[in-house]
Amino acid sequence: MTLAIGIDIGGTGIKGAVVDVESGELVSERAKVATPAGGEPDDIVAAVVQMIEGFGDTAAGLPVGVCFPAIVLGGRTMSAANVSKKWIGLEAEKLFEASLKRDIFFVNDADAAGIAEAAFGAAKGVRGLVILTTLGTGIGSAFLYNGTLIPNTELGHIEVDGKNAERRASYAAKERKGLDWAAWAKRLQRYYETVEWLFSPVLFVVGGGVSKSHEEFLPLLHLRTPIVPAVLRNNAGILGAARLAADPSAFTTSGGD
Repeated sequence: MTLAIGIDIGGTGIKGAVVDVESGELVSERAKVATPAGGEPDDIVAAVVQMIEGFGDTAAGLPVGVCFPAIVLGGRTMSAANVSKKWIGLEAEKLFEASLKRDIFFVNDADAAGIAEAAFGAAKGVRGLVILTTLGTGIGSAFLYNGTLIPNTELGHIEVDGKNAERRASYAAKERKGLDWAAWAKRLQRYYETVEWLFSPVLFVVGGGVSKSHEEFLPLLHLRTPIVPAVLRNNAGILGAARLAADPSAFTTSGGD
């Protein structure tokens, strides 16, 4: 059994657990706290430190992976979604390491979910290019080639029919426009067929909370590429972050440690 800690930081909540990175099982209870109001760096770091302390002796000395809603280059956060703009350009990895007094692995949240699905979920054992997308407030994405992460893709921001893709095809867009499943699926069709044409993946994996309702919209899509729901859902970020902390070799050197 190889253990690591996975922490998943979002705009509204922070989740974490001790993970067996060989089996993909949580070996502690999954902890969850609200993201501190304003999403300030020091406040979020303090919340993570307190969470890890709550795991007790089990967590002593374990590697820590942290996933975050931002482009991450060399441990520095280059964007910020639903958190303080103070994260932009911040040496976030060093900030966490100073407080946790150990090395950590800092990664984009969709990239962590992709690693988890490749290691334990819908993309396990798949050769070639797998593209994971998360449909939520925006559209996150992760590229996995033969199980190795190619970090910091931003496929929610490609242009489709002259418009930013996530403004038209995210789950938030569905809710904002009051679209039924069929009308939303038409927008998803244009999005996925555009991505398919650009990158020719062997598999699409669809994550985000809406993936639990995949039977409502995935059968309405007609693509050359197989498209399947993610299976790890709320634990994907935790599992992927922990996996990378224990084995950074799943991460390409581009933008990594």
